[in-house]
Amino acid sequence: MAAPILHSYFRSSCSWRVRIAFALKGIDYDQVPVNLIKDGGLQHTEQYKAVNPMQQVPALQIDGLTLSQSLAMIEYIDETRPGPRLLPDDPKERAQVRMISDLIASGIQPLQNLYVIQKCGTDKVQWAQHFISRGFEGLEQILKQTAGKYCVGDEISMADICLVPQVYNAERFKVDMEKYPTIKMINQTLVEVEAFRASHPSCQPDTPDDLRA
Repeated sequence: MAAPILHSYFRSSCSWRVRIAFALKGIDYDQVPVNLIKDGGLQHTEQYKAVNPMQQVPALQIDGLTLSQSLAMIEYIDETRPGPRLLPDDPKERAQVRMISDLIASGIQPLQNLYVIQKCGTDKVQWAQHFISRGFEGLEQILKQTAGKYCVGDEISMADICLVPQVYNAERFKVDMEKYPTIKMINQTLVEVEAFRASHPSCQPDTPDDLRA
């Protein structure tokens, strides 16, 4: 079976989610870098639009499919590959994992991704800080109810896969993480897990030399 092909950008949080999922499952895959900045963004080329008409990363070619949303990719990987489960068997916990994942992937991250930030003029940092902080205020309260060692109980799930890249973005935009102790605690635990370390933006094939760990 051919290795999956992940079209990604080193600092894309959505791409990072899928890299984490592959790492947790122990799955080998090939990466095709898509530089979102060079020459106005290689995601806008006709070649890439044929892969992902939304002109976004990531895109995943796997099992004869081309998928273009990170949560759909993670769920497909979880359903078709062995290894640690990324969504719990218990339906209540599974709903909580999906709720937290959607909150981050739909309610926080899109408001400070590159395409949106580029439209914000000189107020990029303030814009990002506002929407990340607004989302984290709600997420902190939810995690106080659902968390054990990780976002939902004591097993790593898709919710954790979404959390770590979002905290990375928050730190890039100088959000005060002391206001969100539960988020901070879970993130500090997760970033020590090898799958999260190996998939970090600082060590990808397309990471610029000055940003490498």
